[in-house]
Amino acid sequence: MNVSGEFTVNAPRERVFETIRDPRRFVSFVDGVHDLKELYPTHYEAMFETKIAYPRFNFGITVEVIRIEAPGEIEAKIEGVPLGIVGRLVAKSTTKLTDVGGATTVSYSVDSTLAGKLGIIGQPVLRAK
Repeated sequence: MNVSGEFTVNAPRERVFETIRDPRRFVSFVDGVHDLKELYPTHYEAMFETKIAYPRFNFGITVEVIRIEAPGEIEAKIEGVPLGIVGRLVAKSTTKLTDVGGATTVSYSVDSTLAGKLGIIGQPVLRAK
């Protein structure tokens, strides 16, 4: 499944990049992520809560920042294991920043896959949306 979109921030690209690159500040923009812990400067653990169809799922996730091209692009690999059900979440996230006058357009794309029992339950629902 791929989720993508974009929005514009009324700030210079360098400042937006600094905000997105700071994990504590970035997490405050992502619904459902909490308890962030830095393992290394490019590796993190967190809890992620989301709703797939009607049930809510909690994941223990790891995030590895695999590519940074300041001040324009950040790419990360995300892996998660749901609590209480057999399965796995694997995702790749790409965020691109583009100058638009004095503002910055933020484009994001998250390509994710659900596997195991979680995939059997959630993947058909996600595709139907």
